[in-house]
Amino acid sequence: MNDPYETSETHLERLLGRALNSFDLPDTVIERLDSALAHASSLRSSHHSAGLHRETYRHTYLLADSTALTLWELVHNTGRDGAEQHELYTDEYEVRLAASRLRRPSSDPFDPLDPTAPADPLFGSRFESGLGVSLDPSFESDLAADLDLLSGLLTAPQTPLPRVYLPDNSADHARRVLRRAENVDRPGEEVAGPLRAAFAHQITQVFGRYGHVEGKDAGFTLYEHAFLLFDGTETSLWEVEHTATPDGRHMCEVYAAQSTAREAMELRARVR
Repeated sequence: MNDPYETSETHLERLLGRALNSFDLPDTVIERLDSALAHASSLRSSHHSAGLHRETYRHTYLLADSTALTLWELVHNTGRDGAEQHELYTDEYEVRLAASRLRRPSSDPFDPLDPTAPADPLFGSRFESGLGVSLDPSFESDLAADLDLLSGLLTAPQTPLPRVYLPDNSADHARRVLRRAENVDRPGEEVAGPLRAAFAHQITQVFGRYGHVEGKDAGFTLYEHAFLLFDGTETSLWEVEHTATPDGRHMCEVYAAQSTAREAMELRARVR
């Protein structure tokens, strides 16, 4: 939190020094922070249970050009022997996504598969409407029901709402989305090249579902990262976040087409 005797330079050095992923922050952000004149920190959300402690902080810096820049810090106890870990992100969407990847023990009172569990305030506003949950006994016990559910991914999408693009270092955002993709058939240079001319983008959650695949919990979320290029054209990256992996860890896959991303989710639901 705020220390009245700590300069912004010292505060920033401490923040970057303890973050596991500080090397992943865009160079342009670090360069802008060199001119920080003042700062303020605040606790944005907190989750504490028997096995998982997680907090998010907002650190806002006033720069010499009279603009403000915000870093989002995620603090959690998922290190070895419960050691505290720190991560830094440049936008709220990414810190929420990172927090959603943290493992929760079975004794945790927040269980996405339990509708009677208390809501997690970190995700209430952003993800509540997108992450559908089914607790039908036949759904839990029958793999065919899971496949029927995911087959709906291939149906025609609803008419999209008008896009509202956000000019916010969009070319770098596209680079980071592509970099975290783990699928071997992720988009190549033919897609990455034009995205270097992106100057605005919009992130939309298209689909979210928790269920069971082969008797194990699995979550699927599909995001569209839409980009507006300098020449006025629009293009999208389709990001699949899922836990349909042998060890249940989160995996990120990125595709250039929505149909390919949905087919990949259906395949992941069948083969684990």
